[in-house]
Amino acid sequence: MKIVPGEIKTAQLHAYLLGAIAPRPICFASTIDKDGNTNLAPFSFFNVFGSKPPICIFSPARRVRDNTTKHTLQNVHETKEVVINVVNYNIVQQMNLASCEYPKGVDEFVKAGFTPVKSDMVKPFRVKESPVQLECKLLQVIETGHEGGAANLIICEVVCMHIDDNILDEAGRIDPNKIDLVARMGADYYCRASGSAIFEVHKPNVELGVGVDALPAHIRHSNILTGNNLGMLGNCTTIPVVSEPLQDDRLSRILREYTHDEAAKKEALHQYAKELLEHKEVDKAWKVLMSE
Repeated sequence: MKIVPGEIKTAQLHAYLLGAIAPRPICFASTIDKDGNTNLAPFSFFNVFGSKPPICIFSPARRVRDNTTKHTLQNVHETKEVVINVVNYNIVQQMNLASCEYPKGVDEFVKAGFTPVKSDMVKPFRVKESPVQLECKLLQVIETGHEGGAANLIICEVVCMHIDDNILDEAGRIDPNKIDLVARMGADYYCRASGSAIFEVHKPNVELGVGVDALPAHIRHSNILTGNNLGMLGNCTTIPVVSEPLQDDRLSRILREYTHDEAAKKEALHQYAKELLEHKEVDKAWKVLMSE
């Protein structure tokens, strides 16, 4: 499929973009208008873009169907402040209820059953049930267009951050399983970022990985190893030299059973290495692969 924006309806393009660019964190934005009326609404066009100063950007886009703007955008223009509350699994259904387009002046805190908490440095209230709340001051609003679907980038600076102590680990860091965040997908789909959905990919250290291109040809052109497997090997800073054979029952059995069948031996070794890599045993995988 090939799509050129402008050649299909905006609503269709919108759906494809949201299905492809996902999961997206959710900005549960609390605002207040010039008359003191509160508003609470979620937006998945959202992320953090810096830490000094700490910058968050979210976008209440113009409605595709009628090109109107949302109360959140109007309130931010009026008062220049917003509280961004993160959304975890415990509040996802209430957050969804708050996304209903109630008339201006209706309090979504009340409608969705949330508890408003007075902020320290801005006027909008925080959502008590949210595990992390970011009090923000508006820096700039960038309008990307004036037709339905156009973004309104609300660039704001975090001036105070509130974190529920119950989501921290023993080192004082946010534990992904305890915070139990949810993220927006396409259509009516969400994903839950905890449990088996979480996995670690260690960042490269200050030394450079050798790269997939530097791997021995029999490894680089393997029919068994995946791109992820090769990426793990290529992220090593050197290609190890195996001075002593690995003392391993499965490896010994493979080398013994396939003495006269090099193709079968290679397949068995690469399958074993693949399993080791999937369990993060990179050093052992190298020794298996270098046993050919």
